[in-house]
Amino acid sequence: MAAEPASSGPQMRVNSRRSYNVVHPVDIETPPLASPAPASSPDVYREVKHFKKWVVWLIPVFVVANVIMFIITMYVNNCPKNSINCIATFLGRFSFQPFKENPLLGPSSSTLQKMGALDVNKVVHRHQGWLLITCNWLHGGVFHLLANMLSLLVIGYRLEQEFGFVRIGLIYVISGLGGSLLSSLFIQTNISVGASGALFGLLGAMLSELVTNWTIYASKFGALFTLLIVIAINLAVGILPHVDNFAHIGGFLSGFFLGFVFLIRPQFGWVNQRYGPPGYASSEAKSKFKTYQCILWVLSVIILIVGFTVGLVMLLRGVDANKHCSWCHYLSCVPTSRWSCKTEPAYCMSSQTGNQLLLTCSSNGKNGTYTLANASSSQIQGLCSQLCS
Repeated sequence: MAAEPASSGPQMRVNSRRSYNVVHPVDIETPPLASPAPASSPDVYREVKHFKKWVVWLIPVFVVANVIMFIITMYVNNCPKNSINCIATFLGRFSFQPFKENPLLGPSSSTLQKMGALDVNKVVHRHQGWLLITCNWLHGGVFHLLANMLSLLVIGYRLEQEFGFVRIGLIYVISGLGGSLLSSLFIQTNISVGASGALFGLLGAMLSELVTNWTIYASKFGALFTLLIVIAINLAVGILPHVDNFAHIGGFLSGFFLGFVFLIRPQFGWVNQRYGPPGYASSEAKSKFKTYQCILWVLSVIILIVGFTVGLVMLLRGVDANKHCSWCHYLSCVPTSRWSCKTEPAYCMSSQTGNQLLLTCSSNGKNGTYTLANASSSQIQGLCSQLCS
């Protein structure tokens, strides 16, 4: 299970995909128009809305939805019934799996699979493509959930306030899909959950918004430097074990190109010229968007269409991208003397004799004997995860 930036999990790969707290680097203030526009003019509202402040409601709804999904997941998990040992047993069926199995205070891997975690085998061979979306609304534990939701509030609130719920909602959902897609192509032996692909998409959109609306920023290079540092730190965290950096990268790239499409703003000069007072005349006619903005918009649309199409085709054909890129796995984990990047799922041989359950971990050869009559598959999987960890 992955937690980001500092937490790690058991054999299953659960992407925390967390982002550090980030604020939009520069306030964008609307310069005064040459003359107040008539309140009754619908055209004025249609264009000036590009610079108004929106009421934020979608991001809080996303946070509530993620919290509700976690509560439902813990209810389904029912640790006292499906596991031998639980943490915080006073919570009843909402108690957590043992730390060895899940250090993030959360459910078991089998429960996450039931709830819609990303499992490449199911997507490819059982045609369950919706898992690319549902995994973004699940979390591996309390720490995982808190980290992602705090980041979502800090990043998403400001973006929705400036650009509205439609555009930010689309960027969030599509970036989450992009993160799941890239993760599926490179990490195919572990399950994955988490909203970090979508969060990195919002971070990428902030960068492209700064680029495409470059001329209206007051402190351009300061804002760019700040944002690049934040992005570099977040991506660097992805080289730790059990953190799926491919989901981060896929979400970031998706959001980056989506930002050029959805977060483009018209020139101030065009707004002043179009809605100036009677008799107002500009020395030079202004186009609504600059040439570079239009070029970036067209290129981004093409890249997004081609990228998602090629990625989906490769995934549905069962392509393992690691076979075509021998070094790409280092983008997600760099092995050191302190940790290993091996994250194979836990598999155990089991035998039941009366009330005695014998397990042998296939990865490390450890044996374990447990007093447990008629052990369920969930109980065996949980014990196996602890034995192999």
